[in-house]
Amino acid sequence: MGGAALGGAVVSGVRGAAVVLTLAGLGHTLWNGVVEPGTALAFGALIACGELACRDSRDGRETRGPRDPGDTWGTRDAWAPPAAAPDAAEDRRPAPLAFAGALAYALLGPDAAEPTHHGVLQIVTVVAAAALAGLVPHIARGRAPGADHLARRVLTVAFAAVCFQPLYNSGRLEHGIAQGPYLVLFLLLLLGLTALCDAVLAAVQVCARTGWPYGPLLRDELRAQLGIGSAICATGVVMALGVAVAGLWALPVFCVPLLLTQLSFHRISAIRTTYRQTITSLARATEIAGYTRPGHSRRVAALSCAVGRELGLSERELTVLEYAALMHDIGQLSLVDPVRAGATAGLPAAEARRIAALGGDVARQTGVPAEVAVIVERQADPYREQPVAARIVRAVNAYDDLLGGTRHPGGPLVALEQLRLGTGRDYQPEVVECLARVLARDGRDRVVPAPPG
Repeated sequence: MGGAALGGAVVSGVRGAAVVLTLAGLGHTLWNGVVEPGTALAFGALIACGELACRDSRDGRETRGPRDPGDTWGTRDAWAPPAAAPDAAEDRRPAPLAFAGALAYALLGPDAAEPTHHGVLQIVTVVAAAALAGLVPHIARGRAPGADHLARRVLTVAFAAVCFQPLYNSGRLEHGIAQGPYLVLFLLLLLGLTALCDAVLAAVQVCARTGWPYGPLLRDELRAQLGIGSAICATGVVMALGVAVAGLWALPVFCVPLLLTQLSFHRISAIRTTYRQTITSLARATEIAGYTRPGHSRRVAALSCAVGRELGLSERELTVLEYAALMHDIGQLSLVDPVRAGATAGLPAAEARRIAALGGDVARQTGVPAEVAVIVERQADPYREQPVAARIVRAVNAYDDLLGGTRHPGGPLVALEQLRLGTGRDYQPEVVECLARVLARDGRDRVVPAPPG
């Protein structure tokens, strides 16, 4: 409860800071009027159009599947989506063009060689107002992004503006580093700091909401900056420099490359979503054939990804883990006599390895990445000989098999104790304790981690 309260306080703090900053900017702008209204209107229209151009603005989350009465981790009926984050980095920013336009306004110096005088508070006001205006159609369709995305954008743009505008308005930028390669180096440094600020805020928000380890989240956010994040930052700087020379007519010209990049990322994201849905459908073949209990593969995938998050796996590793967990029982389709209730955890070691090897062969024929097939075929090996993902799948699969869909209050506790008894050979102790922590934090199974020592 304390962790949840702290996480809620952190999220509320970030949102509150963005709201206070926006209200301060709005009050300042209303009191003093809009400086260079034509420039503010042009950038505001660009930001609003960037929001409108976004196809899906659902807070970067992806719907992994419908609610299924059989999908439970323990004692509650609820479909828990796999904890792996979406593959496409652009899902982290629902409107790349809007973000680039906001960054360009924050870094805007001259306009067609004429000096500008808008300040940080006006920038915040224009960015927030334009973003909200562009979100109206998404709100009407019930597909608006969460408040965290808007708060992060306001704070990140404000950070860039605070670093740039005072130097420009005071003249120190023009008389100091505005000439030659020094300006480029300064802008690169500023972009790096802005990207770091955005990544830190994003990781803090996700960590506060989910309780996942902060280090791996920050690492994944920084890696995402190398994708469309770098394109957004570069486009924002190019827009600002283009307007400085050619005026506001440069804005539509420099929007085109980012729009094409955004379309490409949308297509990649759609392909990956279809691929995941195909694997999920294939994994359900064992349920349809009666080889495994309803929802077993998806429960194992969801809980495996949560454990992987707890262990600090990267997003790519989590995606591979999710695919392997979904397909871990696919080898049972090759059996003449199905395993009772599909529970492979209680089989003799040789038989479990034989079924796992069959599953690896089937997985390879489906065209999944080779590492997914390796995890499937090695899930029954002693844990010291397994890759980390296979250790996770084995422990979580055994937990779900031991739980057996029972609603008895002692079921989860007994299942975890059975796993702890098998940590000498079959299950890695760290994985079992991570599983216990995930279940305890989620509150589903009323379990607690083992006491120290």
